Formats: sequence, structure tokens, C-alpha cells
Amino acid sequence: MDYKNAFKASVAKVRAEGRYRVFANLRRVKGAFPRAKWRTDDGDVRDVVVWCSNDYLGMGQSACVTGAMKQAIDDVGAGAGGTRNISGTTNYHVELEASLADLHQKESALLFTSGYIANQATLATLGQILPGLIIYSDALNHASMIEGIKGAKCEKHVWRHNDVEHLEELLKAAPLDAPKLIALESVYSMDGDVGPLEAVCDLADKYNALTYLDEVHAVGIYGLRGGGIAERDGLMHRFDIIEGTLGKAYGLMGGYIAADKEIVDAIRSSAPGFIFTTSLAPTLAAGARASVEFLKSGHHLREEHQARAAELKRRLKAAGLPVMDTETHIVPMHVGDPVLCKRMTDALLEEHGIYVQPINYPTVPKGTERMRLTPTPLHDDSMFDELVEAMTTVYRQHAATKIA
Repeated sequence: MDYKNAFKASVAKVRAEGRYRVFANLRRVKGAFPRAKWRTDDGDVRDVVVWCSNDYLGMGQSACVTGAMKQAIDDVGAGAGGTRNISGTTNYHVELEASLADLHQKESALLFTSGYIANQATLATLGQILPGLIIYSDALNHASMIEGIKGAKCEKHVWRHNDVEHLEELLKAAPLDAPKLIALESVYSMDGDVGPLEAVCDLADKYNALTYLDEVHAVGIYGLRGGGIAERDGLMHRFDIIEGTLGKAYGLMGGYIAADKEIVDAIRSSAPGFIFTTSLAPTLAAGARASVEFLKSGHHLREEHQARAAELKRRLKAAGLPVMDTETHIVPMHVGDPVLCKRMTDALLEEHGIYVQPINYPTVPKGTERMRLTPTPLHDDSMFDELVEAMTTVYRQHAATKIA
């Protein structure tokens, strides 16, 4: 076996399909978000504006967050010292879990090292805890959910995206007394649409199923206290397990689940992805708790965020650009070709100082490649003007036929 050539061939295939990913070397400027410094391959340093961050409210730069982190590192040092089961549980982790349980009005919460691991570990473990479990997964669920469901090694069915009639057809076909779990997201981050939360809860009641809701692109930025779409719609009590992240609107890293104490305790006691992983550094837990608590009373930021997103959509549409309609803060710009998408984002960065990553397969289906814009309350009107002008120029130069 020629191992080296096998790896080369794998990368060559990705390159040939036009979806080879290049990471921009950025350094954010504290206190100036969304501005950053871009170091080019030649070693030059140039100013750019970041338009694709999931730090939706700029909390990664917030003084209350960075202050809590500095204090924690002064108090206890850097790492947690091990897994939660051995030496890695600190009062920072315990307090953060209490804050997250309160956020979602659940009895308990459990921290993971990322949202990906929270989904993968929890869903896989549910399949081991509940013999005969049948999982029903929305067709556009995140890769972490898909991997978790695969790891559950149980019967599974994929229902057409947001199609509750198809979901009910699948539920009807199973024995009423069979254990079931319906898994979906609240905000789908690439298309910007919202899952049919209430209808899914109604079906869960009718067919005796558990409900699992991924709120990673909604926590912090929807609901009166930032509890997500389920809080906004008055449905938190109807979801058995709510999964979220600390790496997006809260500005740090980590993931979690919130649920009844029996569910959380069972996952805590059985999930390899929790048991065998070094826990989050205390400084991260301290910063995350500060962010969560701040945003519980920071509804003005959520209102500003929604207003900025609506304004950007309006301006892009007025310019005749192919912005995809969404009902959330996500602002996707259709391109439809991976090579073209990369060429356009390169032009935005190199010629206009605007940083947007191309979104290609496997993140989105082939033929739906796009740029994904995420405006924040910190993107001002002058940045909007510069973006719309640059986008118009780049589309005319590279994809004129795609402008409506």
C-alpha cells in the first residue's frame, strides 16, 4: 500500500471538485470586533472586516467575559487537570451547568468540550440506554447529530426537511410502545430557516416519543433570556433534551445538554465522549458563565442583532444581489458553484478587505454553494455600505448572470 499517495489522492479529489479549503490567517483586534488583521502568504498584514463569524453578538470581545476569564486564570491557573471523572470538575463547571439549566428551565445540564461532541455523545449514548430505540432525524440535521445517530446503532429514519407529514407517516409505521426519539434543529445555519418545533412536539405527544432539539444557532440570540427558539415560542418545557453551544453567540467554546436530572445523570454516567475527555479549562467555563448570565438580561442586543440582519437583507436585495430568503439572522448569498464561490470570496478578501468563507460541499449540497453572511450589532452602516458595494462589484465581475 502506497500510503503517501493515498493521502495525496484524497486531497487531489477535493481540489478537483473545487472544494479544497484554505484558512485565512486572521488575528481579531480586541475592542474593535468585527475588524481583524489578515496575514497574507507573503507576510503582509492587512485590515479586514469579518462577515462570517458565529460570534453573533461579539461576546468573545466583551469586557465581562474577558474579565471573568482573566480572574479565573489568576485564581486557579490554566487547565482543568483531567477528565471530569478524575480531577477535572471545578466550581466553575458546576456553576456554569447551573446557569445553563436555569437558562432552559431544566433540572440539570451537562458540559461537553464542544457542541459537536455534545450531540455525538448524547445521541449515541441514548441508543445504548434505550433498547429498541427508533430515532427520527430531520434530513438537514448537523453532521454531529448524524454521527451520533450512527453511533447509536439503532433503527433510524430520516424525515424530509421540516416535513411533519412525512414524519408522522414514519411514526405511524412503528409500534406505539416502541421507544422513539425525534431529533431536529431550531435554526438551520446554512439556509436560515426554523424547524417546526410545535408540530414536532404535538407528534411526540401523540406517538409517545422523546424530543431532542439542537439550539446551537439560537441560544443567546432568541428568546427573552437567550434560551433559543424554544424559549421564544414557549416550548422549552416540551423538549426533553435541549442541546446548545458556548462557541457561537456566547463567544467561547464548549457544548452542553439540558434536561431532567435523570436523563443528564444517565448521559453523564455512560457517554464515552464525556467520560474520557479532559474537561473545559476553568477560564473557559468562567467566561462562558459570565456570557450566559449577561445575555439573560441583554435582550437589547438580540433586538439590535435582528434589526441589523433585516437591514442587511434589505440592502442586498435592493442592490439586486441573490440573497436567499431566510426568517432568521443568517444571510446566505447564492453562488451555486464551488470554484466560483472560492474565486469570489478570494476577491472580496484580497481586493476589498472583506472576509467571508465559501460554503461548499459537504457543508451544503453540491450545486447550492454560497457565501454565508452573519451581521452583528457591531457591524455599522459604513461596513454595510462597503459590503454591498464590494458584493455588487464581485458579482458583476465573476457571476453577472447570477444577479436577478
